[in-house]
Amino acid sequence: QVQMVESGGGLVQAGDSLRLSCAASGRTFSSYILGWFRQAPGKEREFVAAIIWNDGRIRYADSVRGRFTISRDNAKNTVYLQMNSLKPEDTAVYYCAASNVGRWYSSTFASAYNYWGQGTQVTVSS
Repeated sequence: QVQMVESGGGLVQAGDSLRLSCAASGRTFSSYILGWFRQAPGKEREFVAAIIWNDGRIRYADSVRGRFTISRDNAKNTVYLQMNSLKPEDTAVYYCAASNVGRWYSSTFASAYNYWGQGTQVTVSS
């Protein structure tokens, strides 16, 4: 059973930084795609960033490119999302997800992921 646990959310001011962590257990992720999504109240879950665990290929949503950085630590089986220059519109519940069934071309879609964490709240005040 794969378990994923996010941490690092909180309340910050616009322009501040946060680093989210997602610790994964149950298996190694050498052949997985790991992703971050977010969901604001009343909105659909949206793609933020993804990384292929094996080769480090990365992609970002246009709304966060240049401000957010996804990375992974193989030894800790953990994926991170470094968020800089946060904006009020970044306020959402952030979820990490893992996929061993999806393809890279579909990694921006939540339906491509078969394992999810419980989410961590990020609130950015103006």
